[in-house]
Parts: sequence; structure tokens; C-alpha cells
Amino acid sequence: MLADEGRADLVRVTLAEPRAVAAPPEPGHPDVATHPFKRLLDVLIAGFALLLFLPLLAVVSGVIKLESPGPAIFRQRRTGYRGEVFTILKFRTMTVTEDHGTIRHATKNDRRVTQVGALLRKLSIDELPQLWNVLKGDMSIVGPRPHALAHDEYYGALIPSYAARFRAKPGLTGYAQVSGFRGEVHDLQGMSDRVAADNSYIDEWSPALDMAILFRTVPLVFADPRAY
Repeated sequence: MLADEGRADLVRVTLAEPRAVAAPPEPGHPDVATHPFKRLLDVLIAGFALLLFLPLLAVVSGVIKLESPGPAIFRQRRTGYRGEVFTILKFRTMTVTEDHGTIRHATKNDRRVTQVGALLRKLSIDELPQLWNVLKGDMSIVGPRPHALAHDEYYGALIPSYAARFRAKPGLTGYAQVSGFRGEVHDLQGMSDRVAADNSYIDEWSPALDMAILFRTVPLVFADPRAY
């Protein structure tokens, strides 16, 4: 459940009409998105976690509504498996809810982030509503973190291997995030390295790899200096 942040001056992008990124060719071995073990793991973990965190979800929703005007849940279109667009769910942590036009990633000490939102982002609690995305089948527990459509368009035009990351469903956490590629993107090489990690995960996927990423995610939820 690790989110990606981006540097404002690099990824501030404007699109007149966001669209899905073209789907890549059929993957080789294995097809990560349709593997029965992966879907079973997603349903079991997401279903159990939603029941476990239901009281927390209710409390967080109320606190967000009390602190600032606007909905408790933030919805934004993202690119998923094979370039299909889906609506991702997050707890609202900012005073804005961007989904089209100019979209700017959060940066350190971003003034748009609310006080409650800062804590939610620090502990990755803002990502918990995506458990519903996992149950629906839009996302997986482990996979490449999804970006806003405008950022997919921007980086897709600059990084040849970018669209290959859509061979898998986007995840709450991913190999790139537990490998040190979470946080601000300072240059194009930084995003290229993140994409390379995503594609390496897809090429080398196994049930054991997913379990290893999950175990590496847990300590980062509570102690990751790149979370803000």
C-alpha cells in the first residue's frame, strides 16, 4: 500500500482529453494478471483487510469530512491492465481533487495536503480504499503502482518500455516501491529506473516473489522517509 510521489516541476502535465495508453503485446511467461494464485491471494487479503479495517475506515472518513470541505473519498482515473482505464479510490488527503487538466503530484511539505492527510499519507492509510479496487479486479495487492492518466501520457512518450508495465494489474504495493523507488522523481532517469523495476517484476513474477514483496512492505508502512 505504498503510493508514489512525483516532483512538481517534472510531472506537471496538461491533457485536453486523457486517454488510455495502448495495451502491450501478450506477455510471455507467465501471465501475471490471470494467474489463479494471484487472484486468490488478492481476494483473500483484500476481503479480510476490509473487514478488519472497517471501523478505521469509518473513523477516517468522518475525520476527513470534519477537517475540510469535500468528499472523504477521492476518485481519479488511472490506467490498468492492458491500458484499460479504471477509477481508483483513495482517502482525500488534499484540498484539491484533480482528475483532468493539470495534474501535479504531491511534494514534500505540499501546501495542498491537509493535517489529517499528512498523517494518512505517512502511514499509507489513504490507500486503504483501494482494497475495494482489488476485490473488483481493477487492481492487485502487488503490482506496478498506477499513475494518473496525464503522467502515463507524458512518460509513455519518453520511455519506450513504459507501456510494458500494463502487462500486470496495478498494485497497492510493488517491487519498485520496496526497492527504493518510492518518493519524488527528480529526473527522467528516476522514472525509467522505476519502470525497469516494474517490468522486471512482471518478467520474473512468481507467487514467492509476491509474498516477499508483501513482507518487505510491512516495515515500510511504519518507517519510510519517502512517504509524504
